[in-house]
Amino acid sequence: MDTTYYQTVRDLEQKGVNPEYIQGWMGGYLHNPKREEQRVNDAYEAGYADGQAGGTDGSSSWMGNA
Repeated sequence: MDTTYYQTVRDLEQKGVNPEYIQGWMGGYLHNPKREEQRVNDAYEAGYADGQAGGTDGSSSWMGNA
């Protein structure tokens, strides 16, 4: 596992980003399959897309949204 993964997750947690976004980001970054349909939400989808792209551009939209 590269340090980018750990640093990014730590930074997102410290900023107070929605945990669902973080879970999505982790899955997308690691190229894991998406969750099953009934467990997916908007925050997860945004995080997954950003994770696949290797960035966190959309994370600011999910700060403080638990």
